Amino acid sequence: MSLTQVKIKSTKAGDKPIKLFDGRGLYLEFAPSGGRWWRFKYRFEGKEKRLSLGVFPDVTLKDARVRCDDARKALSAGIDPSAHRKAAKATRAEESANSFEVITREWYAKHADNWAASHSKRVIRLFERDIFPWLGSRPIVDITAPELLAVMRRIEERDALETAHRALGNCGQVFRYAISTGRAPRDPAADLRGALPPVKGAHFAAITEPKRAGDLLRMLEGYQGTLTVRCALKLAPLVFVRPGELRSARWADIDFDTAEWRYTVTKTDTAHIVPLSRQALKILRDLQPVTGRGQYVFPSARSGRRPMSDNAILAAMRNAGIAKEEMTGHGFRAMARTILDEVLGFRPDLIEHQLAHAVRDPHGRAYNRTAHLPERRKMMQKWADYLDKLKAGAEVVKLPRTA
Repeated sequence: MSLTQVKIKSTKAGDKPIKLFDGRGLYLEFAPSGGRWWRFKYRFEGKEKRLSLGVFPDVTLKDARVRCDDARKALSAGIDPSAHRKAAKATRAEESANSFEVITREWYAKHADNWAASHSKRVIRLFERDIFPWLGSRPIVDITAPELLAVMRRIEERDALETAHRALGNCGQVFRYAISTGRAPRDPAADLRGALPPVKGAHFAAITEPKRAGDLLRMLEGYQGTLTVRCALKLAPLVFVRPGELRSARWADIDFDTAEWRYTVTKTDTAHIVPLSRQALKILRDLQPVTGRGQYVFPSARSGRRPMSDNAILAAMRNAGIAKEEMTGHGFRAMARTILDEVLGFRPDLIEHQLAHAVRDPHGRAYNRTAHLPERRKMMQKWADYLDKLKAGAEVVKLPRTA
């Protein structure tokens, strides 16, 4: 006889377990403690087994019958319902462990200590506000390019196009990290190149006229702050890397024997080489006795475990009398790009490669980090020598283009 709600409610727990059978292997078990569990009793490969179907009254009699029918369908297909449940649970656990949010937070933990505190907060806040609500729980292997683009469109629609571009770049770094750790086959963010409209905004302030560049260099030379900041200011125009890369430079990445600084570009997650001129090496050698025992070339004044803050160089430039409307930390890149091309005559592809921009050969292949390294080494030395002349007030002469 099938179970009824009246029968269930009228039955009281006793000193021993009580079983109320509904038929087809389904029964409700009353424990002496008062708990009531739905069970399904079945046989698989000659062995009697039991499968828990939930707790009454959270799982009603109707729900229990539906779950029992599902288990019986699995049995008729030659599947052990208990083993199937365990496999499904393991799959859910694996998907949860490899969700986009879990992997993003793992990636973030590995990099956050090397970033300025303000940048770290900005990155994780971007994910938590704009990305995790839609993609956080998704297995990273299941996320598609159209799905990722839909999230970027939401950001773009609130008039935050620049934020959308930054979010897409951050997501690309997470996907590439997942690929490197064997948890994703590819990077769907790479398929979205050109999908977002370009950002049309103000460029970083920069001095690109040689005579004014000479004035700038003399002002930097006259800065009277700490040795660490003075060295950072002097090195910035010689290497023209991104400000964050300069701040986070590590002694382990500086090779005095080969006169090279090798590191990974945070923005593109690619390896990069900066040939060091004689002038750059001298600055680093002068600073090494002071900060060389630590990790960072330019450590924070408060803790050697962190790099210099992102405002340190900007504040020093303002203290030296350089207005923010004239020059920023990024401005050294524009200065080098313009003068190396228009005055010193170096090939644009050499300049772009040294700026760590995406440069491709005539066949569309990306150059590797060692491409044209001898030519770039000569270019960096000639650039340093030219800056010395500008700083000394030499007349500016436009040279023929370098092959």
